[in-house]
Amino acid sequence: MSDAATLDQTDQAQTRLRVTGMDCAACATKVENAVRRLPGIEGIQVSVATETLTVRHGPSIDARAIAETVRGLGYGAEEPDVSTSTDTSTAELPWWRSPKALLAFACGTALVLAYALGHVAPTTERWAFLAAMMVGLVPIVRRAVSAARYGTPFSIEMLMSVAAIGATLIGATEEAATVVFLFLVGEVLEGVAAGRARASIRGLTGLVPDTALLERDGATEQVPASALRVGASVLVRPGDRVPADGVVLDGESAVDEAPVTGESVPRRKGPGEAVFAGTVNGDGALRIRVTAAARDNTIARVVRLVEEAQEAKAPTERLIDRVSKVYTPAVVGVAFLVAVLPPLVVGAAWAEWIYKGLAILLIGCPCALVISTPAAIAAGLSAGARRGLLIKGGAVLERLAAVTIVAFDKTGTLTEGKPVVTDISGFGRSERDVLSLSAALEGGSSHPLAKAVLAKAAEAGAPVPPAFGTKALGGKGLTGKVGGLDVFLGSPRAAAERVAFTAEQEVQVSALNSDGKTVAVLVVNGALAGLLAMRDEPRSDAKAGIDRLAAQGVGAVVLTGDNARTAQAVAGALGIEARAELLPEDKQRIVRELQAGGAVVAKVGDGINDAPALAAADVGIAMGGGTDVALETADAAVLHGRVADVARMVELSRRTLANIRANIAIALGLKAVFLVTTVAGLTGLWPAILADTGATVLVTANALRLLRMPAG
Repeated sequence: MSDAATLDQTDQAQTRLRVTGMDCAACATKVENAVRRLPGIEGIQVSVATETLTVRHGPSIDARAIAETVRGLGYGAEEPDVSTSTDTSTAELPWWRSPKALLAFACGTALVLAYALGHVAPTTERWAFLAAMMVGLVPIVRRAVSAARYGTPFSIEMLMSVAAIGATLIGATEEAATVVFLFLVGEVLEGVAAGRARASIRGLTGLVPDTALLERDGATEQVPASALRVGASVLVRPGDRVPADGVVLDGESAVDEAPVTGESVPRRKGPGEAVFAGTVNGDGALRIRVTAAARDNTIARVVRLVEEAQEAKAPTERLIDRVSKVYTPAVVGVAFLVAVLPPLVVGAAWAEWIYKGLAILLIGCPCALVISTPAAIAAGLSAGARRGLLIKGGAVLERLAAVTIVAFDKTGTLTEGKPVVTDISGFGRSERDVLSLSAALEGGSSHPLAKAVLAKAAEAGAPVPPAFGTKALGGKGLTGKVGGLDVFLGSPRAAAERVAFTAEQEVQVSALNSDGKTVAVLVVNGALAGLLAMRDEPRSDAKAGIDRLAAQGVGAVVLTGDNARTAQAVAGALGIEARAELLPEDKQRIVRELQAGGAVVAKVGDGINDAPALAAADVGIAMGGGTDVALETADAAVLHGRVADVARMVELSRRTLANIRANIAIALGLKAVFLVTTVAGLTGLWPAILADTGATVLVTANALRLLRMPAG
């Protein structure tokens, strides 16, 4: 997406700006309210997490007017034509050089000077503190007026301005100046906390190296990693970061995937295996064929999905947004009543109760409450993304916590998606001979079963002699000559047409079939020589993942189109139920039946035939290696294909909801305590601003704890 305003086919323009200085949802609301008042605005998306503003508008509005409106609120905004990139990872100034920090420093310095001057010349004390207050208050008032002009009259800046000016009018000038300074310090702390949250996901983009060693015409040349095209061959030296998603063409090495997946142990990679951009090559050189352009690699997809997800509000966040619209005016009303009723009704001192009313204004600032949910949601989404758990928005993150049963696809989800040789038996020949002769016939075939035989031969170090006159017999098997021997490899039924099985051999074949395995029989010179059994085996972590779900009180079931025998064998090994021989509509129907029975269903799959069930489920989860259709239909994705990651996703959701509840308790609890103590005359303006600022910082810091989610 370009920052420049561009016209699409419907004469609608789109402007994307980088907006700096937004620290919480209240800031985003001010920006949204202001821009929405401009003529011709069709749609607005504001993301605090990515510091972006995306506006769809008619061609009549000048895109620069949008930037000027944002600047009028006191935020920074890049001109629409400054950049032609969607990258918002521009280096930020250190927090202590930010405009808010410089303003707080100036106000603090003026406050110290005012205290000093007050001691030296007491008669000037009031004016010194008034001057110190104005250093910080003037910019605040300016922002308050702008916000009110653009549709947000009850902003935090407006409440702060009223409280400071009111305190000055009743003679509490020193306190007013100190409160202004504390408010500015609070804004700086909010900015630091928000910056940390943004850096957690923005740091992902820095994992991909700037350059790559491209192989071309027998030589290597250094090129920008962003220029790599699909199909290009690159060399990754030991210790280098992988510059793109790809498949290993040549070489073998231990690859550290911790920066992307959180895995603590490097994984051995060899020819044919996938590698991810941003991972670190270990002890051997790798030649890699690029499978995804820079904008579509693993890191880019993670960042893009998280950015989109953070713009989708969770139900709790939407509820708090609605409450806050009533909450702030209500606080103003309560503060007014506290200020005027006691003096009018019982003749209490006006200065005392106006002071209390002003303190309540500060206590009632909604920042901590408004940020309580989005801060936790953003941190939760970022924590998941860094571990390959892509969740498309806060609503999905909340729903995951309620899941009671997970419906898994089998092939490519609970299993690796490719058969492996599990059993080898020789009849009058060694297992090594059986494997060699079978592999000789399968050489050159791309069939999954052939690949399984060849992979097993390579693993066992069995020689693969050349085969001559190899011929495929449709639906039956292969024939050919190997070393002067007539060799046939095929199904038990086809082999039975060529040679008689003993009763013991028939029992063995039947037992293997009952285990859900595909059996291939080897016949050499008209005699039964051996057999191979193959099956798509469960992923190495499948049982641990299912057990981890069970420990959380979440059940599991297998929904598959495969035959019942194979499905039962896999499900039995995992200790769960299987429903087999299902069409796509059958999977969807079963999901609906589970929901009708009161279950909250998560559906996990990786294929086109899973798309209807993924869409019907309460939460659809795509396995990362799956089809684009599955990824687009799903609400979430397990990027690295680990069954245990489904359980981790549920755990993350529950931790996030617990964090949100704690944040709301902190925000409202502190306000309730200081509201009572203020009315009772125990606390004043200073504790009031500390209650608001302190609650905001505590809420943000608590949310950031989610970023430390354990990898295991």
